Amino acid sequence: MNRSISIYDTTLRDGTQGEGVSFSLQDKLNICQRLAEIGVDFIEGGYPLSNEKDVAFFQRVRKLSLGAAKVCAFGMTRRRGFAAADDPGMQAMRQAETPVCTIVGKSWNFHVTEVLNAQLPENIEMIADSVRFLAQTSEIVYDAEHFFDGFKADSEYALSTVAAAAQAGAKWIALCDTNGGTLPDEITTIVRAVKDRLTDYHVGLAIHCHNDGDLATANSLAAVDAGCDQVQGTINGIGERCGNADLIAVMANLGLKKRSYQVLGGKSLEHLTELSRYVYETANLQLRNNQPFVGQSAFAHKGGMHVHAVNKAAHTYEHLDPSLVGNERRILVSELSGRSNIIALTTKHNIQSDRALMDRILGEVVHQENRGYQYEAAEASFDILVKKCARTFKPHFETVKYRIVAGDRDASRNISFAEAIIKIRIGEQEIFEAAEGHGPVNALDAALRKCLGTVFPSLEQMHLVDYKVRVVNCEAGTAARIRVNIESSDHERVWGTIGVSENIIEASWLALLDAVEYKLALDEGSLEKPNT
Repeated sequence: MNRSISIYDTTLRDGTQGEGVSFSLQDKLNICQRLAEIGVDFIEGGYPLSNEKDVAFFQRVRKLSLGAAKVCAFGMTRRRGFAAADDPGMQAMRQAETPVCTIVGKSWNFHVTEVLNAQLPENIEMIADSVRFLAQTSEIVYDAEHFFDGFKADSEYALSTVAAAAQAGAKWIALCDTNGGTLPDEITTIVRAVKDRLTDYHVGLAIHCHNDGDLATANSLAAVDAGCDQVQGTINGIGERCGNADLIAVMANLGLKKRSYQVLGGKSLEHLTELSRYVYETANLQLRNNQPFVGQSAFAHKGGMHVHAVNKAAHTYEHLDPSLVGNERRILVSELSGRSNIIALTTKHNIQSDRALMDRILGEVVHQENRGYQYEAAEASFDILVKKCARTFKPHFETVKYRIVAGDRDASRNISFAEAIIKIRIGEQEIFEAAEGHGPVNALDAALRKCLGTVFPSLEQMHLVDYKVRVVNCEAGTAARIRVNIESSDHERVWGTIGVSENIIEASWLALLDAVEYKLALDEGSLEKPNT
């Protein structure tokens, strides 16, 4: 039997301490539900004494169907000079009525005397009192704050603090690398010392690592190998300073790479990519493309030699099948690409046997990238490039001219305007329209839609999802080339296009034209639908 490792998620508490991270009450409830559905064992909801939102969370979370997942209320040991029953923090945790209470206490003698201003024996009594009081109604996880620093400073005192918690009734002792500076070999040695000291108690060991040394995942795995049966962390590693251990990477490594363990009760880990992106979106954070296992670039291949090898045997450049974590392989195209990349990306066009065409496409990609184009996030523009090289591209309209007028309408009230005037040709018909917008690109989009709307009514379904601008050659100053990436959607599909020019309006126009042409080609069936 593989050893089962419990997963303790603190995204809703420790994760919210990260810079730029904030969840509404409904966000917290939604994430809690998602975590329970995938099989997370413990979900720490927050500190019920700290704010009204967390109080409301613990009231409303009782109504959720969470299966076997246990919700945890978090708090600190009782205050000096208070009985546990009279301490506001202790009372708030009990009133949360959660099946688990997590109590954090001091393990570092320096912290006890210099920060808490307490005597060393007094701190141990505070730990024991707090655990005994809450253990009457809840399962207790005792978080030993700064444990590894404390152990290095005074190992006997640090061990006596966790022994006091175990003796008072804690079910779990979590060893916290609060400063995030401990190395994996130190983690191993210290966890084994704790395991030996607590051998007479029926208590499980947990590990809680921060990522200040970029070792939180490695330290968590080392702790499990040394005897910990629970890992604490956050989804995507969000948290204060450099963050916490990323539970996505921890679960993937334990469940898929280290064969002697299982997580989530042995459930499939195919949901990890979806969960990761859900938390990013809920927190309004940018996805980390190079995030191991679940990032968009985690299984992306760009070099021609790599793609050639992956096409023959994927494991040559992939440490596991991306589908195991719900991700997918991506083949990128650039000036580094070879014919293998082009073949992989043009399969849907059925042109693999045309060697000359493949070379022509590759040559055009190299030429365009030298001008500043990049096609990794512009698959739609790449498909149009392929059809142009194959001489099968038939534009739905032709641009005759366009003009932008922008400026201040009322400088005293900071009111500006943007107007676009466009003339296009569809067959023998010329159409001339003008429109206003919130800015030049919005005005161009509005005028183009007015031109095309009566002929191509399906464009009403298309809308802009994202618009990004980047300077390509910044050394050229204000004369630098500008790269514009546009992401568009019609509620069924999402596609990316690109334009490059020294003129930001022209770059935007080129990306917009590709987006419209791609939509029209999709509707008439001359292009395969993209993945969404």
